[in-house]
Amino acid sequence: MNFTILVADDEKNIREGLREALMLDGYDVLLAADGKEALGALERGEVDLVISDLKMPRLSGEELLRKVSAEFPTVPVIILTGHGTIESAVQAMHDGAYDFLTKPVNLDRLSLLARRALGNRELALQNRVLQEELERRSQFSNIIGRSAEMRQVFDLVRQVAPARTSVLITGESGVGKEMIAEALHYGSPRKDKPFIKLHCAALTETLLESELFGHEKGAFTGAIARKRGRFELAHMGTLFLDEIGEINQTVQIKLLRVLEEKRFERVGGEETVEVDARLIAATNRDLKEAIAKGSFREDLYYRLNVVNLHIPPLRERKEDIPLLVAAFLREFSQENGRTIEGIDAKARSALSNYSWPGNVRQLRNSIESAVVLCKGSVITIEDLPPGIRGEQGGDQVRLPVGTSLAEAEKELIRYTLAREGGNKSRTAEVLGIGRKTLHRKLQEYGI
Repeated sequence: MNFTILVADDEKNIREGLREALMLDGYDVLLAADGKEALGALERGEVDLVISDLKMPRLSGEELLRKVSAEFPTVPVIILTGHGTIESAVQAMHDGAYDFLTKPVNLDRLSLLARRALGNRELALQNRVLQEELERRSQFSNIIGRSAEMRQVFDLVRQVAPARTSVLITGESGVGKEMIAEALHYGSPRKDKPFIKLHCAALTETLLESELFGHEKGAFTGAIARKRGRFELAHMGTLFLDEIGEINQTVQIKLLRVLEEKRFERVGGEETVEVDARLIAATNRDLKEAIAKGSFREDLYYRLNVVNLHIPPLRERKEDIPLLVAAFLREFSQENGRTIEGIDAKARSALSNYSWPGNVRQLRNSIESAVVLCKGSVITIEDLPPGIRGEQGGDQVRLPVGTSLAEAEKELIRYTLAREGGNKSRTAEVLGIGRKTLHRKLQEYGI
């Protein structure tokens, strides 16, 4: 959208001169002859920035500033003042003005201040939208995503969660498979029963059997007492087995029996234990390839894969990155006692252009690092890890083979707009298109 600036000054020549200068920068400009008229313009429609004289009839600049701060807190105000009232302008800064300029106005300085003030407003509005969207996530309290790909995942989770059937969650490391498993459990009738987790790749064969099925006293060296396994602990609840592709053939056979018969014996025991536990498994491996190589049983695969739930990698759903960043910023700012207002345009562009091989986990760690290293209130490109800073490639936009022309155009517009600090006139000039065409494409692509 175009930014709208309201200029309030009782001197007609100043009002109209500022309008001409600001329109050359690509802004829509409204004029007001006094503070009262300016307040009416604010109440009638969307104003992104107010530039106001201090001394005006009916409602002064000081009074207008107080009204804007109280009723339109996200709208910045730049104060205009004569040399004789600089002290009043400084007081206005204490009262919440973004900055002040002395008359006659330096137009280059005004252009710079307007760009900065509007950039801060846009950042604040983006953060507010993201926070509101975060707060709307109720059923998936720990899962963040608004892309079409993640909406499909959420829809499938809602549909499958109430069932008793086994689910196989697939996806690369770091995409959030465990969180999806939790959503399936807490969206099911078993939500008040145990949710038991086991990371299969971290255990040897003997320990894995013991962890899954339990053991009797004396079953092996170190077994000094009977121990209940994860299946028993998950009775009437849900058992989540992460990295299921790492278990060996012996354990696979015993696991298949439990799924078919819902019974097992503890290691070293003869007593049969009946169990009712829903099984959710996850893997980052291609199990069909493992079946072809003979390392994974085909019959177990079909028992586990009654419903397959695939989580796409972050590079395929970059629309989710701003929402994830907002959540991690809030989390780590609170944890570290920092006040971080947001992320500047270059850093946002770098985060968007990076391929994220470690997926959401890597993004989370990167934002935690940036919060700790940030020296101010806004994270910049210098605060990001070196590898992420570098991949944006200066003035290059990297796109994978297979990207559609529409998606390529969207990414090029998004990157250019970020590189130009949000200035739509310069963005249109760099892209070689008119402002109206750019405005239409921004709306079309939802940028």
